[in-house]
Amino acid sequence: GGFARVYQVQGEDERWFAAKVITKAALRQSKNKEKLLAEINIHRSMNHNSIIRFDSCFEDQTNVYLIVELCHNKATELMKARGRLTEPEVRYILIQILEACRYMHENRVIHRDIKLGNILLDKNLDVKVGDFGLSALLLSTEDRKRTICGTPNYIAPEILFGKEGHDYKVDIWSIGVLTYTLLVGRHPFHQSELRDIYKKIRNNSHEASYGFPSEHPISDAAKDLIARLLVNDPKERLSVPEVLQHPFF
Repeated sequence: GGFARVYQVQGEDERWFAAKVITKAALRQSKNKEKLLAEINIHRSMNHNSIIRFDSCFEDQTNVYLIVELCHNKATELMKARGRLTEPEVRYILIQILEACRYMHENRVIHRDIKLGNILLDKNLDVKVGDFGLSALLLSTEDRKRTICGTPNYIAPEILFGKEGHDYKVDIWSIGVLTYTLLVGRHPFHQSELRDIYKKIRNNSHEASYGFPSEHPISDAAKDLIARLLVNDPKERLSVPEVLQHPFF
């Protein structure tokens, strides 16, 4: 999240890992220290095939080191090479992300940063969700978070404009943005100015403020799935089990 660097490292047993290195200078602010501790505690508690495995953490005088499972392939690189993906490919990726989210939500964890850059692929091309830097643990199913956080193109409207806080449904919105991005090759709400992105997200509550390019037709089932994920009212947005029941799958 801006103050970390990631390296490929080898352990004493010759296994390879990814090391997220956070400088202690960045942790002088108590807010950053609290965020890092939350990230470690949440990520360490996760145990699912479609979530990057947390191995260990330690510190020296200068840095804190988070050692996690190494994945060589990034979804961002796949999209750069391909431009956009086919519907069977998107289905394959989404099912694994949704199963990871189902597990997180059952354990009262909101990821809050589901995006192309946090989706990785291992050597078998199985999907792994990574980076718990913005994740939060809900105290109960009724609990709501109020921190404004996320990546602009993926951020849910209730985080930006809501008065009642937010819950698991922010991850569903981000999955909607991701689905559109994988199928179309660009973000649904992208604008060059940040305020225009947020305006486009807000305007989506009246009618869809994104369109589907005619030169790359996608199926009606895919369009309907995106429309049901990108619903501004979180109460009307599908839950993970409901998404997995959608005809697209």
